[in-house]
Amino acid sequence: MTQIIPPAAPEKKQRILSGIQPSGTPTLGNYIGAMRNWKLLEDQYDCLYMIADLHSITVRQEPAKLRAQSIQMLALLLAIGLDPEKNVLFFQSHVPEHAEMSWLLNCYTYMGEMNRMTQFKDKSAKHADNINCGLFTYPILMAGDILLYQANLVPVGHDQTQHLEICRDIAARFNSLYPNVFTIPEGYYSKVGARVMSLQEPTRKMSKSDPEDCYIAILDTPDVIRRKYRRAVTDSDSEIRFDPENKPGVSNLLSILCALTGSSMDDIVSTLSGKGYGDLKNAVTDATIEVLSPIQERFNQYMADKAYLESVYRQGAERASRLANRTLSKAMKKIGFIPR
Repeated sequence: MTQIIPPAAPEKKQRILSGIQPSGTPTLGNYIGAMRNWKLLEDQYDCLYMIADLHSITVRQEPAKLRAQSIQMLALLLAIGLDPEKNVLFFQSHVPEHAEMSWLLNCYTYMGEMNRMTQFKDKSAKHADNINCGLFTYPILMAGDILLYQANLVPVGHDQTQHLEICRDIAARFNSLYPNVFTIPEGYYSKVGARVMSLQEPTRKMSKSDPEDCYIAILDTPDVIRRKYRRAVTDSDSEIRFDPENKPGVSNLLSILCALTGSSMDDIVSTLSGKGYGDLKNAVTDATIEVLSPIQERFNQYMADKAYLESVYRQGAERASRLANRTLSKAMKKIGFIPR
């Protein structure tokens, strides 16, 4: 008699959570360093992408502008190719479990730990007129975001490493008191990407909070992109070579060109050998426009279909809330609250 061997159960995908604040249009640096890589993850991982509107109010926001930017961010996530059937796309504020979990974790986090958070010190210096408690406990809300979904992996940049570590510490402390509640997350460091620097201060990371000429926004028009690159800082030496220490401006433009075209640094430098900085700026301008134009076209199509956008964020919130509620209910039961 032939033995029938049942097929092996499909291996459970690891879960990734990432968030982006709706505080202005993302930069080319955000796209190259993070956003374009998200599309590459959707088949391999169970992905949730959150528009972190609760995080955004540590800085004062204009209500109408916040609403508009939140919808625009959702449209951008779709425009870069994220499939709402394969990924959970949602507004953080539409899942009340985030705020509830944040309060629980506040009671398991020590003041000394929060006092060591360097980003609080940096942001306090920038917003001296509004040093609010939310700014101080921001890492706890972030920890709640991650732990609610039992995320195995969290895409992080160098400026978020400290926040991931405090999340891991809080989860481990809670699990030591109430076993098997939270998954301890690991950092996910993308193999694809480049660190994109400011066009005017190329020793600093490109940031949308800097003056407009310092960054390329994903929705910048071709004319604006061309103007910004023309004004980009280079140096008095006319040679095109990759030398971040001595030629940070030129090296930044070369890095952007490599990232956008997929060509190697050696090939790019060889192609531009004997040419001037104007040729380099034209090349990186053309590559940027070629990559961003299709995204902008899709963005405008999504923005013209408000009903579809609403269906995406409503479905996303329902899916996210189901996952989040399982963890929140488990944590509350372990602590001793009467189940709802």
